[in-house]
Amino acid sequence: MSACDPQAVLGGIRVVDLGRFIAGPYCATLLSDLGADVVRVERPGGGEDRWVVPVAPSGEGGSFLQLGRNKRSVCLDLGSPAGREVLEALIARADVVVANLPTAQLVRLGLDYESLSARYPRVILVTASAYGEPGPLADRTGFDGIGQAMSGAAWLSGQPDAPVRWAATYVDFGTALGCAFGTLAALRARDQSGRGQHVRGSLLRTALTFFNSNLMETQALGHDRVPSGNRGQQMAPSDLFATRDGHVLVQVLGNAQFHRLAALVGQPEWITDAGLRSDADRGRQAPRICEAVAQWAAARTCEEVLKALADHGIPGCKVLPPSEALSHPHMQAAGHFRPMDFPSLPQPVPVVAPLVELSETPASYRRRAPLAGEHTREVLAELGYGEEEIERIESASAARRGSPR
Repeated sequence: MSACDPQAVLGGIRVVDLGRFIAGPYCATLLSDLGADVVRVERPGGGEDRWVVPVAPSGEGGSFLQLGRNKRSVCLDLGSPAGREVLEALIARADVVVANLPTAQLVRLGLDYESLSARYPRVILVTASAYGEPGPLADRTGFDGIGQAMSGAAWLSGQPDAPVRWAATYVDFGTALGCAFGTLAALRARDQSGRGQHVRGSLLRTALTFFNSNLMETQALGHDRVPSGNRGQQMAPSDLFATRDGHVLVQVLGNAQFHRLAALVGQPEWITDAGLRSDADRGRQAPRICEAVAQWAAARTCEEVLKALADHGIPGCKVLPPSEALSHPHMQAAGHFRPMDFPSLPQPVPVVAPLVELSETPASYRRRAPLAGEHTREVLAELGYGEEEIERIESASAARRGSPR
């Protein structure tokens, strides 16, 4: 199975993936989906992010199975001279290096942009920090939650005495998307200038981007909104409502939708209410609007609520537990999941299809996530190492093939 798709958008582009957890690895995954040849470099036995929330009998986690697709794995001991020699050989032929590692570690490995660009002027370095640089927190590490917490999002998503961290790691994935976007721009710029550049993202910048309009409002109006949990405050209704057999989400924006909702839930007087003329007005009156919608929904099943909403052109959906999300007929019809095998799993796992669909140059899933070090010898041979040299490197424990955990 080929490492890259020469006919794809990024066919022929080589990426060294030193990323960890989500922000770095998913950036490299997006590039691999578009045809790039991505080599994941991890420590002997497999990087720590390989084993988070294990789902495979051999210990690999769901995040790794998702983000490891289309990649080849090389296990290297970067603390050894032989391991660093192989890494240097990989970088020498690379177009892109993804490395969301602490700055001190990048410097120690000679992978900071100043050092890297001096050796390879055409290389593009992609890094993602927790807090952004420079600043008093620049050297601190962090995960998705720091963006949610420091941007104000966690505070406003909860209750006044109980902030909420979202279960979905949207800050990590959003940072990866930004880094991938920046990488594509840097590749295009290199076509024009002949030089690479440093693409930098941060978890905090991503979270601030997603929450920016709320921060603008806070500064312009000089106050903080009081958290209200699921109930939105900038329009109404925008909330979750209990039905006879579950919960539904209802979100209404604009006068036309609101007037149709008013008629549907038996509140026609809302249409002429001077206090409900705009989304902002309705946001301020969210408690009483949501109370009426809650009473209407509570008397019906989810199916009855959703049919009524659809018949009136009002957005809404059922709140699904993960098991129902997997089996929902629309998920299958729209092709949102692709079954992917893995050696120790008794059946394929559902990996989400490519994030966007391109009509002429579609993204592709060419290979499953790799075993730790599965492609070490293959990649070493591509780098020009002979059998004796490969044996020498392996005997020094600087590189390993298919190592168990």
